[in-house]
Amino acid sequence: MEKVAVNDFVRRQIKGSGKTYSDSLSFDAMAKDAEKQMGNGHYKEGYRDGVRIVTGSHSLTDQFICPFVKINENTMLVSSVVKRQIGEEAYIQTRAKTGTTLQAGRVEYILYRHNVLAENDEQSTDAEWELISIHAIPEGVDKLPMGPVTMMRNQLKLTGGTKAHYSPEEWAEAVRFWQKYAALDES
Repeated sequence: MEKVAVNDFVRRQIKGSGKTYSDSLSFDAMAKDAEKQMGNGHYKEGYRDGVRIVTGSHSLTDQFICPFVKINENTMLVSSVVKRQIGEEAYIQTRAKTGTTLQAGRVEYILYRHNVLAENDEQSTDAEWELISIHAIPEGVDKLPMGPVTMMRNQLKLTGGTKAHYSPEEWAEAVRFWQKYAALDES
């Protein structure tokens, strides 16, 4: 069985981060679930070789908090200039100040293979695969597109990005989706 370890980058996904998180599961428990699910074939290939999207165990879905709200004409939005990590370019992040977070319909674990992380010296362990992100997908949403800022960082090979190329359709789908949903700012 291919081993999955926790990458330091995923550890930012805690309450108040605007990201999917769990109050009851440790990151190690999530990595173990990803390892088990991947071993059982519950994954699809990601946006490039060495990236996998693993479907989390259905029995654990209710232990994850989905941070997203559906935007409507009453949603108050706030934008800030932020950086994910030291050394990265700042970008404009938009969050919802109002709204009710959506129920998670399923959870996806994003795994990167060691050699992909090593391209930018972003590996945290010697494991073959590392958990770099967790996504609680809202009920009724078939596919959660990558955020356009992440796509830009990847395609332009900016600091913090992982080399990739996206089709015009992928860009359009991502922009369209993120015009309808935003993470709730809990601060």
